[in-house]
Amino acid sequence: MICKSWIAPIALRKNLLGNTWVQWVHQVEGIIHCFECLKLDGCYFLRSNAPSCPHHQKCHCELKEIDYSVVIRNAAATSNYKKFIPYLFNTNGWYNHGKEKLFEQWGYTAEDAKWLQTEMEKQALEKYLLGDYSLGRLDIFRQRINITIEIPKKDGSGIATFISGWMVEPSGKLKLITPYGGK
Repeated sequence: MICKSWIAPIALRKNLLGNTWVQWVHQVEGIIHCFECLKLDGCYFLRSNAPSCPHHQKCHCELKEIDYSVVIRNAAATSNYKKFIPYLFNTNGWYNHGKEKLFEQWGYTAEDAKWLQTEMEKQALEKYLLGDYSLGRLDIFRQRINITIEIPKKDGSGIATFISGWMVEPSGKLKLITPYGGK
């Protein structure tokens, strides 16, 4: 688990600027349920960057304001190492996406996979807590968000910036879907 003590002061300053966090609450009242709404139940969003609610006609969900300390306490970003090895660096030759070539241009190889995993989790959590994300696709699997990641090019020539894809789960949990989703 990542120590969040360095995140709280940064994120708290941003929250003091008037940002409000909400939790998606699906009301269970014996009504027919939308699978997308069920997957949003319990998820945290910055109010200004939340899926629209009501989500559909006859939607009985609501966005309940939550204390920011709850968001900081519960939020976490996790990823499966397999998203880096073998997927991102294509160490078994199963993928033809070419993403490993891009990372190699920046100086990164499969030996850097663990560092990349840790750095991406750290940045994703920090940016999520700052509300620095964009909504992606919402479907029966969950709400996706896009988070920009910045890593130094190993040759010292600058910063590589790219989009990573994450799934929002209840209680502010983020799960990496794709380490590289585009520029």
